[in-house]
Amino acid sequence: MKLAVAISGASGVELGFKFIEYLPKYIKPFVVISESAKVVQKFERENITLFDNSTIEASISSGSFGVDATAIIPCSMNTLAKIACGISDNLTTRVAAVALKEQKKLLLAPREMPLSAIALDNMQKLASLGVVISPPIVGYYANIKTLEDMERFIIGKWYDSLRIEHNLFKRWS
Repeated sequence: MKLAVAISGASGVELGFKFIEYLPKYIKPFVVISESAKVVQKFERENITLFDNSTIEASISSGSFGVDATAIIPCSMNTLAKIACGISDNLTTRVAAVALKEQKKLLLAPREMPLSAIALDNMQKLASLGVVISPPIVGYYANIKTLEDMERFIIGKWYDSLRIEHNLFKRWS
């Protein structure tokens, strides 16, 4: 599976890195890091292809490359607004536009609160197009005791949305 993952400059950048870290080995991540997120760009995974956000001509910016799904974690309100308006002025927003036009799975993890009416309108617009709007929200039924438990739960829920097998948290029984 080819998975495009963009890490924008919203609070929660570490969740984007952990999302990549926990991926099963059979998934090939193609990672875009915004300028704001570059502060923390250490990966220990061998099969990551890393792109600069200004590399608009990168392979993942073309529908013919065949990305199976795209996740933007975290997704800043600026990035979300651009996607909702069809603006693709960098690699992150271009990859999202490709996912929409190719009708591929697109997951956005907006990380801001409280949410403005404009942000909610943008999320509703994208959700009506089939985009998975999945902010990092804790499910307390998962018996979360530590920050790592919380992160694993959130990332597991994102994997569920993208149909990626995992055992990052104990499921409801």
